[in-house]
Amino acid sequence: QVQLVESGGGLVQAGGSLRLSCAASGSTFSINGMGWYRQAPGKQRESVAGITSGGSTNYADSVKGRFTVSRDNAKNTVYLQMNSLKPEDTAVYYCHMWIQVRYGGTWSDYWGLGTQVTVSS
Repeated sequence: QVQLVESGGGLVQAGGSLRLSCAASGSTFSINGMGWYRQAPGKQRESVAGITSGGSTNYADSVKGRFTVSRDNAKNTVYLQMNSLKPEDTAVYYCHMWIQVRYGGTWSDYWGLGTQVTVSS
C-alpha cells in the first residue's frame, strides 16, 4: 500500500511564502514523475508544477517565476516552494506521483489527500 502525505500548507498574507512537501510511504520500489495540482472552490483542478525523474520541470504560466518544484529521491519526497503568493493562489494543493510498487510491477499513479493554502489580501 502506498500513501502520499502533504504538509506545509497554511494561511499567509499576500507576498509571503510557503514550502509544501509530499512524502510517499509504503511499497515504493521506484518513482517516476512527480507533480503538484491545485483546485480552488468552483474551479477545475489544474496542474501547477511537475518534475521528471531526470529533474526536468514544468510550470503553469500563472506560477512561473514564483514557484519552484524539486525532489529528494532518497526521501521519496517532492517539494513546492511558493514565493510571492497571491490571493488567487488560494486552493487545495495535491501532490501526484507515478510509482512502481515492486520490481517488474506495473506503474500506477497516486494522489495525496491535499493541503489547504490560503493567501489573504
